Amino acid sequence: MRFLKRFGYYMIGLSLGSLLVLFIWKGKDVAFPYGPDGRTLSSIHKRQIEYTDVATFDMVENKIDSVAIWSVLNIGSVDFGKSQPRLKPCAEYHITGNYQGRNIGLYIQRCDSTATIQKVWLAN
Repeated sequence: MRFLKRFGYYMIGLSLGSLLVLFIWKGKDVAFPYGPDGRTLSSIHKRQIEYTDVATFDMVENKIDSVAIWSVLNIGSVDFGKSQPRLKPCAEYHITGNYQGRNIGLYIQRCDSTATIQKVWLAN
């Protein structure tokens, strides 16, 4: 009985603490990107997004709009095998993601203040 009583107190405290944390962070635009993909995509979001002429042409050619690009930047995955994250002065990333059943690939250069989308394609 002693263990069950302690376990009950533990669960009550854990529940109240979880509710308190949920109440404090609710309504705040806070994200916790722990994985390498999340940190990379988060760092791209913090910069001004620019498009090259090639990327704009690719978007028109493949009928991809900026909403699809933004969705891929939110939920996409970074292919670190094709990326060069330590390249100076601007790191290069290959990002792929799915938007409305279409696999979209992006080639992005992330510099200090801007993230330039160099190329856009439909991935297989």
